[in-house]
Amino acid sequence: MNPVFVVLATLAGLTVGAFFAFLRIPVPAPPSLAGVMGIVGVWLGYRLVHHFDAGFDVVEALGL
Repeated sequence: MNPVFVVLATLAGLTVGAFFAFLRIPVPAPPSLAGVMGIVGVWLGYRLVHHFDAGFDVVEALGL
């Protein structure tokens, strides 16, 4: 993982969040830490499956 991308993504998120707050638009993200951690959990689960090379290709199984 490139740390520059992480910093740039964080800065982009901060900028967009500030813009939404300035315009008094509801932020399109979970409004609590629990919601954010749910998203982090989904990402971690995805990474774990790829790390252990586990998974099932539904598209291939359906022959599509």
